[in-house]
Amino acid sequence: MNKTIYKINKMDCPSEENLIKLKLNELKEVIYLDFDLNKRLLTVYHNDKIELIEKALEDLNFERKIVSTELVNDIPHLKANQQRKILWIVLFINFSFFLIEIISGLISNSMGLVADSLDMLADAFVYGISIYAIGGTTQRKKNIAKIAGYFQITLAIIGFIEVLRRFLGIDEVPNFQTMILVSLLALLANSSCLYLLIKSKSKEAHISASMIFTSNDVIINIGVIVAGILVLKFNSPLPDLIVGVIVFLLVIYGAKRILNLSH
Repeated sequence: MNKTIYKINKMDCPSEENLIKLKLNELKEVIYLDFDLNKRLLTVYHNDKIELIEKALEDLNFERKIVSTELVNDIPHLKANQQRKILWIVLFINFSFFLIEIISGLISNSMGLVADSLDMLADAFVYGISIYAIGGTTQRKKNIAKIAGYFQITLAIIGFIEVLRRFLGIDEVPNFQTMILVSLLALLANSSCLYLLIKSKSKEAHISASMIFTSNDVIINIGVIVAGILVLKFNSPLPDLIVGVIVFLLVIYGAKRILNLSH
């Protein structure tokens, strides 16, 4: 299979992209098309007969130049299907644990579990928009990483407000058994998600953002477990509130790293 990259100066909006798709998808030689409107690049994965592709682009009156051509073994749409399957799995895991942790956190009065549940919700959101990003242009993937970063910062601010409210008020001691048990289960789930994402070996922005979220989750789960042990030792809600603050700081740190991917 051949991979040929074209520079098409007039290709700067979705209408030109759709015209090219309609024209080239008629050719049995064309296996897969990848567009980067921001850089005006078209990547064509095809069999040997490039003459038919050249003729089709000429019929569209698009000025073009071949940037490079090479033999490749990987088929991008198969990679996309693999990415999509992995992201659906981790989305389901994260949304399920959001429900488990938010309910457990409210019942047990644990700010650490509530904070972690909001982080799980943010992750589920990221995985959902990452599924949407698969197969899109580089710019769209960067835009999605940016949305994910700002969404996580918003959740962190909401969390800080709640932690502050609890610091200023008189709060009950959370149930340490629930904190530790639920966090252990969440740790197992997040470790499984991280393994799946690393196994995908993708370096694209939307997948990298997902890895950052999940790496943070593993650290957060360990933190909530430690807080549960300290709640037991000191019979005080302070360890739980402190870990809540740390969780939201990690959330903001992760969000900044994700925003860096969008530049």
